[in-house]
Amino acid sequence: MSKFIYLTATPEALIASMLPPEAFGEYLSTGTKKRNKGQAIFFEVDLSQIEKLIDMDSLNKRCIAKPDGSPKNSVYLSIYKVLEMVPLSALKSLYLTTDNGYTLELKRTPYDLANENRNKLYLFQELCPVAPMVASGLTPSAFLKRLTDGSTPIAVPKLFFVDLKLGDLATNPMKGLVDYLPFANVVHLRDCLESLKGDYEKHMKTVQRVFSGSLLYRTIESGFYVGAKDEIIFYPYPSLTELEDINYEFFRSI
Repeated sequence: MSKFIYLTATPEALIASMLPPEAFGEYLSTGTKKRNKGQAIFFEVDLSQIEKLIDMDSLNKRCIAKPDGSPKNSVYLSIYKVLEMVPLSALKSLYLTTDNGYTLELKRTPYDLANENRNKLYLFQELCPVAPMVASGLTPSAFLKRLTDGSTPIAVPKLFFVDLKLGDLATNPMKGLVDYLPFANVVHLRDCLESLKGDYEKHMKTVQRVFSGSLLYRTIESGFYVGAKDEIIFYPYPSLTELEDINYEFFRSI
């Protein structure tokens, strides 16, 4: 049986498995006896690019079929600084799994900086290695660079995050309509966004310090970003109309 390597984001871990991505996502979200229930967000990793970074002897001894011939579900290889360790070039597709086990594949795509909108505000949910929700006047590429280039005391080696919908609040924080936005503390969100207008030097305000562990997939705007400094990998997220055609079971579950 084939071996697959996955980098899970919530929580951060490097895991070997004999399950292909869709089956692995179902296993993470529902468990083997359908008693668990929770989302899973993970990358498939190119094993050939990380062989020198992990204990291959241990992997080959532990990631083997069970006595009854069924595949090994998971073998943990690392739970610390995993995103930092894995080369960006080794990241393959990104997978999102609903809490009832339906998985959507997002393929990595070249990111065109020319398409960025510098005349609006953004809401980013950081996912790994840290996970606050942050409002920002910076575009995704500028946000990534600011937090990974070491120019500020608050920095990480690499960052994985998602761009969330703001609707009218992206251009009109105080008076924009929010009826269709599912955020709990809208007053606080408005205040954070309003403070970013003008010459606010940090260009970032923390909206929520602790990630709930569950991402509302319907609130995703452009997609997911991972990288460091000027190197950025983009995983575009389809519109809800496109999603319904691409993966109806996933669409119905969100």
